[in-house]
This record gives sequence, structure tokens and C-alpha cells, in this order.
Amino acid sequence: MPEANRFDSYEALCASDAVDAIHIATPHPFHAGPALMAIRAGKHVSVEKPAGLNAAEVTALVEAAAQQGVFFMEAFMYLSHPQIARAVEIIRAGEIGIVRHVRAVFGFLAPFNAASRLYDPQLAGGGILDVGGYPVSAARLFAGATDGRFADPVVVKGTGLIGQSGVDEVAYGTLRFANGVTAEVACAVARNMENTIRVEGDKGHIVLPTPWVPGREAGPSDTVIEVTVGGETRREDVPDPRMLFAFEAEAASRAILDGRPGLSFPAMDPAASIGNNAALDRWRAEVGYATFAEAPGVVRTLKGTLPAVLPPMPTVDVPGVPNPVSRLVLGCDNRDTPAEGAIVWDAWIEAGGTTFDTAFVYGAGRHEAVLGQWIASRGVADRINVIGKGAHSPYCLPQAIGPQLDASLGRLGLNGVPIYIMHRDNPDIPVGEFVDAIDAERQAGRIGIWGGSNWQPERFAEAVEWAEAHGKEPPRILNNNLSLAVMEKPVWPGCVTSNTPEMLDYLRRTGTMHLSWSSQARGYFLPAELRDRLPEDTRPETCYGSDANAERRRRAETLAAERGVSAHNVATAWVLAQSFPSFALIGPRSPGEIASTLPGLTLDLSPEEAAWLNLERDDRPAA
Repeated sequence: MPEANRFDSYEALCASDAVDAIHIATPHPFHAGPALMAIRAGKHVSVEKPAGLNAAEVTALVEAAAQQGVFFMEAFMYLSHPQIARAVEIIRAGEIGIVRHVRAVFGFLAPFNAASRLYDPQLAGGGILDVGGYPVSAARLFAGATDGRFADPVVVKGTGLIGQSGVDEVAYGTLRFANGVTAEVACAVARNMENTIRVEGDKGHIVLPTPWVPGREAGPSDTVIEVTVGGETRREDVPDPRMLFAFEAEAASRAILDGRPGLSFPAMDPAASIGNNAALDRWRAEVGYATFAEAPGVVRTLKGTLPAVLPPMPTVDVPGVPNPVSRLVLGCDNRDTPAEGAIVWDAWIEAGGTTFDTAFVYGAGRHEAVLGQWIASRGVADRINVIGKGAHSPYCLPQAIGPQLDASLGRLGLNGVPIYIMHRDNPDIPVGEFVDAIDAERQAGRIGIWGGSNWQPERFAEAVEWAEAHGKEPPRILNNNLSLAVMEKPVWPGCVTSNTPEMLDYLRRTGTMHLSWSSQARGYFLPAELRDRLPEDTRPETCYGSDANAERRRRAETLAAERGVSAHNVATAWVLAQSFPSFALIGPRSPGEIASTLPGLTLDLSPEEAAWLNLERDDRPAA
């Protein structure tokens, strides 16, 4: 290689104008970091599987590539070989009928070596991460072949053997897809397996005898496909003089030259990579293998998950809260492992977020625990605000507040929370009993300011009056649903919306602080194609569907088109544009979802525009 094209660091490689694309073939733990570096440098990226140690890391890569407008590929070389396209063609032609079952296996016996990448847990060893992606991708491919997409399993079950070094040496799994297709998958680094794919239909079946590395035994990449229908089997030769990796390299080169963001089916496209790694996460969980990145005490970090330039995050100094409170508050009710959480929470800090919302009931305590592990690993306890919540139904009782707070603080590793919110109200209990129970925790230094979630204005006003009359700290923050779309059907029993004339009047008259949950109406203002991808039981129309809300969305879309943002951003800006102190709780599941929300901070809606968006006036104010 000419000296001018030699580089002594990844940074120098990524900075070179002579480099258009980078292929990453380092050991598994070093895929995502260098890939993000290359993507943010504007390079097209091909990265060996698995692209990250979990689906959260792969999601960050895919989002970053889309933001930078570069090509991204998780390098499953076998999917670009002609035999895969031919097998899909046979299925689509209906030769074996409707696909019913897939069996895909990839396993080999490697002598045990504790220092080998295959067996070392610090190198993310084990069968599922090394070769399990092959059979899982094949099962997803053929389950969705008729529709021209990789199907995502609705059920993943598995078992396996965890070896002496702590990695999965052998793993077996079963998958079920929404269309009724079932699949068996198996992989190993410590056991020889048959290494084939079998696709069964209601009229016959297909067998790929050498699916993963065609040509290893018979030439550059020659292989065969066996098709059996009505008891008769034919063998189709699939010869090709090119070496296996040439197909993938040529496909990637064509896609880059064409300006495409990734490969096309039946090769692995970026969205399919996220789905594949999500299935691997579930399979590993079934087998009982967590990588070092998912262990308690998070230390792994990824740089570059957010774009370099972000809108500034506004903050507010709230009396009684030691750190400034960001106008957007991060909900922490959807991250199950430290690895998943760290990616989002690190990005939140990078974006200028200071405030995190959690609760005793989230994930049966798991979500508080993983947040606590992240707080400890990053050493940020004295620089952030954690909002704690307790007293959820059916334990919305004064005597439950202390014990639940004990448990929450233990999980979080904190001595107290600067903001505490009762998660529900119980009108059968005199409000003074709740004020007394919370005041006791305030006197103990475990609670700063406090408030109520899903409280009616009359009850909230009663609590304020009772506390002031008895010389105790009144509730200062209301935590109801407040979004531009009105909650027509409660998301959960006991939920209360603040987007009513009566509640808005109370907030405006009293200047009460409001922290809105589901401030983005569960994605109601996203484009239709994104809303349709959501699971049916979580689609926003189930709670927010109405003619009035459809008109609100239409108005938001009109304003968004004029301002160069999304309707989703307009909805966020509406929450922040209220005349009372208003904070918006958001629940992003990835850095990209944080980045796509932040432009809402740049919109300065006038009171007249806010009223028009909420149907409080018919005539649109002049710009």
C-alpha cells in the first residue's frame, strides 16, 4: 500500500479525503464505535455482523447513517450470493406452496481457548453473536420472502449451554412470526452442526446444502439448491467464478454509486439489521447470556450517537431543585438493560438534558435499577435531577409512600429525589393524610418539591389549600397528560388529561408548574407511514383518534411545512408554549428519536398560534 494511504489511527483514516467507504472487521466489541466515527466523518460504512453488541447499538448506527446521508451495511455476505435470490424466486413462484417452517443451522467446533474471541466474554464471544445472526436472518428472510421483506418474530424461545468462560457455546431457538411461519434456529462455537437451510412449504421444500459459505468445498462460490415437490427432487446448480465476498462488495459499491442508503432485499437493509439484532437480544436472554456491556455497572460508551450540531436545550431554575430543570424531561420507563439505557441517557446528557423521570412501578423496579447503575457509572448524581414517583394504584395510600420511596432510592442509589410525584390520586383518602406522609419524607431530606400525577384540579387545589393552612409544603407541580392531541380514551385506567378548558383555566390562573406525560401523544403527529409501523395496541389513534384531533394534526402539519420542521416538533413546541411553567416529558428509545425531537425547541409559537393549533380559535393568526 502506498505510504500516502497508510494511517496510524482510526481518526486519521476517517479524516482522509482519499477514503470514500470503510469496512470494519474488528472483534465484536469494536464494531459500533469505529462505525460511528466513520459515519460522522461522512464515510460510507460496511461493518461485520453483529454491527453492535445489541439492537440499541445497531439502531444508533442506522440512525447516524441516515442523519449523515451515508450508506450503511451490516455485512452478511451470504445474502448477496445468487443462491439466495434464486431461492426467494422459487418461493415467490409458488413452487413449494405457502412457506410454513424454516430450519437454519450454523455451528462449528472450535477448541476451547479462554483468550480466543470465540470464548472470551470481554470480546463478546459465544455462538449467538458470532454465527447466530446467520440462521436468524435466514429464518426472517424466508418467513417474509413472499412480501419481499425480513419478517420480525413475535415469539422467540431458546435454550443452550453456557460454557466455562461464561459465553454461550451452543444455542437452540424457536421463532414464530405473525403470518404463522415457524422456525428452528441453532448455532455453536463448540459443536459441529449440519449447517444448512431448509424451507418447508405446504407443497414441498427447499434445501440449501451450503448456504453460509458457498464454494468453500467446491470452488470459488459454486453451490446447489435442492427443490422437492410431490416426492420428486431436482438439483439446481448455482455456479459462479467469483469469490463469495465479491458479491457483497459489488452490491455495496453499486448502492453507494446509486446514492442508496443500504442494500435491498434479499440482502440485509439497515432496518432489517435492527430487527435481526433485536431477535438476537431476545435469543440471548432466553439462553441466559448477557454481554459485558449489559452487566450491572455500565462502563461502555459510544461517541457520536447524536449529530454534532444540536438546538440548545433550555433550562429553568426551579426553587427547591438544586440543578436547572431542562424544559424537556426524559422518561426512563422503556430501557430494560444498562446497555440499552446508557446509549439513550448518554445522548440525553450530550443534548443538554438535565432531568430524568422514573417511577416505583416502571418495569417492576427494573427500570429504576438500570438507571441507578448508569448514574453510578457516570458519576452524575449531583449534576442531574431525578423525578421519582410512587403511590400508584392499588397502593395509592399514605402508608405506601415511605416504603416505596425506600425501594426506589435503593434501586437508584440516591439519598433523595429533588422532585417527587404521587403517581395517582385516591379521593377516598383525605388529602391531608397524603400531605402529612409526604411532609414526613421532606423533613427527612428525601424529597424536595412535590406534586401529583393524574389529579383533577379541584383535588390539587384542595391539597394546596390544606398544606398552606397547616404550614406544610404544598404540591407545586401537576403531572397530567398534556398534549396538542386531546386524550379521548385514557391510555391507562385513572389517567387524566390537562387539555380541557377547565384544567387549562386552572393552570393559567394559578401559574402551577405542569409536567406533561405523553407530551407527543404517543406519536400521533408522526407521518402516517411511521404511525403504521407501531404495534397495533400502541398506535396513537387508540387513545387520541377523533375528528377534532385530526384537525389539530392538520393544522400542525400546515405550520410545520411553513417552518421547515415536523408536525411532531410543532406538537412539542405547543406544550412548551403555554403561559404557565410547562415541561414536556418525552420517551425516546434511541438517540435518533432525541435528535428528531429537539427541533421543537427552536419554534417560538405565539399565544395566538398556540390557541389556533388547539382549536381555541378558528381564524389563523397572521405570521
